[in-house]
Amino acid sequence: MTLRTRITLLTLALLAASLLVMGVAVYSLLARYLYQGLRAELDDALGQVVRLINSGGRNLLGVALPPTVYAEVDLVLALPPFRPEDLMEAVPLVQSPALGGQRLKLNKRDYERLLKEGIIWTRIELPRRTGGPLHLLVRASLLEAQGPPPLNRIPAVVLVAKSTEPIEATLSQLVRIYAATAMLVLLVGGWLAYLLVARTLSPLEAIAKQAEAISARSFAPLPEPEGADEVAALARALNRMLARLEEAFEAQRRFLADASHELRTPITAILGHVGYLKRRTNPSPTQTESLEVIARESERMKKLVGDLLDLAESEAGWRFEPRPVLLQPVLSEVAEEFAPAFSGKIELELPEEEVWVRSDPDRLHQVFANLVSNAIKAGAKTIRLRVRAPGKRVIVQVADDGPGIPREHLPHLFERFYRVDKARDRAKGGSGLGLAIVKAIVEASGGEVWVESTPGEGTTFSVALPRAEPPPGV
Repeated sequence: MTLRTRITLLTLALLAASLLVMGVAVYSLLARYLYQGLRAELDDALGQVVRLINSGGRNLLGVALPPTVYAEVDLVLALPPFRPEDLMEAVPLVQSPALGGQRLKLNKRDYERLLKEGIIWTRIELPRRTGGPLHLLVRASLLEAQGPPPLNRIPAVVLVAKSTEPIEATLSQLVRIYAATAMLVLLVGGWLAYLLVARTLSPLEAIAKQAEAISARSFAPLPEPEGADEVAALARALNRMLARLEEAFEAQRRFLADASHELRTPITAILGHVGYLKRRTNPSPTQTESLEVIARESERMKKLVGDLLDLAESEAGWRFEPRPVLLQPVLSEVAEEFAPAFSGKIELELPEEEVWVRSDPDRLHQVFANLVSNAIKAGAKTIRLRVRAPGKRVIVQVADDGPGIPREHLPHLFERFYRVDKARDRAKGGSGLGLAIVKAIVEASGGEVWVESTPGEGTTFSVALPRAEPPPGV
C-alpha cells in the first residue's frame, strides 16, 4: 500500500470517527430534548387529570386533554396495605376516549415500583389492528381522591400516556439524513484528501523517480520544489549529497583510468625485457623458470589492467558503437580461438538461418570469450554454445559440464572482484572482473545476462540481446 493511500485512508478514518461522534452527540441531544418535552407534557396532563378528578369533573376528562394524550383513572377497591395484585385488579373509574376501549395496564414490576415511589415513568405497548404495537410513554401516579363522597379517601391509580412514535420517526429521519450526509462528506472528503495528499507527495515522487535514474554514470540533480518547506529542504540536501558523490566517483574514475594507463607501460617493458633475455642470452634452467614466472605474472597483470581500464571506460561512457552483427561468425571465432589450447570440446549449436543482433562486434566477441574462458578455468570438459531466437530477442547460452556453482554465490557472480573458490581461483588467472565486464557490455547493448547452475552438473550463462534486421545490401 502506497503512502498516498495510507494517508488518505487514515484521513478518511479520522473523518469517519469525527462524523460518528458528532452524529451520536446530535442524536443524543435531540432525543433528550424531545423526550424532555414529552415528559413535561405528560406531567402537565397528569396534573390536569388530578385536578379534574378532585373537582368532580370526571366527565370532562376526554374533552380537557389533547386528543394525542391517553388517560385512565383506576379505582382501587382494596384497603391498605395495598399489594401489586390489588392495583392490577383495579376497576377503571374513567378513561379518555382516545383509548378506544383499551386499557393502560402496568406489569407487576411497575406496580411494585409505583407502590414504593408513588409516581413513576414507564413504557407500555398497545396492540393495533394494522402495523406493529403502539409504543407509549406512561406517567403513573398513586393518589387518594379528594372529591365528594363516596370517592374521597379511596386510593386511585392515575395513568397518562402519549405515543413515542413521532419522536422515533423524527430520530429515524435524522439518522437517515445524517447517514446520507456523512456518506457524501466522506466521499467528497476522501476525494479532496487524495488530491491534497497527491499534490503534497508529487514532489517526493518526482525526487524518487529521478533518484532511481541516478547511477555511477549520471548524477543529474533532483528537482527542487519552490518554497521553504520540508520537501524542498530534503531535495536540496540530496542534491548536495549527489554533488559530493559525483565528485568522489569522478575522482575514482580518473584514478582508475590513469592508473591503468600508467601501469600498461611498465608491464609492456617487463614483458619485452623477459622476451629479450630469453632470446638473446643463454639463461640457466633456474633462470628460465624465473623468467617464465615473471612473464606469466606480467601477462596476468596486463589482463587485470585491461579489465580495470574497460570498467573505467564503461563508467565514463566508453566508445560503444552498436550496429547489426551477424551472430554465427562471432561464436565461431570464439570457438576457434580457444579450441587449440583447450583439451576438451567446444560444441556449436547454431541455427541455419542468419541471426542478427544489435551490439558492438568487438565487445560482443569479448563477452563470449570471457564466458568460454571462465568455463575452461572452472574445469569444464565440454562447452556448448547454443543460440535460440524467440521473438524479438536472441538468447545465446554458454553451457558447460564443470563442477557447477553453489546457489548462494549466484546472486553475486556479476559483482566486481567477487570470486567463487573453485570457479575463480587466483591460481587460474581469474581477476574477478570478467563477469562484471560482460554485464556492462550486455546492458550497454540493451540486453540482459543471467546464470543457472547445479553443483556437480554444470553451469549455463544466458545472454539475451535485441534482435536486429540485416543491414541494407546484405
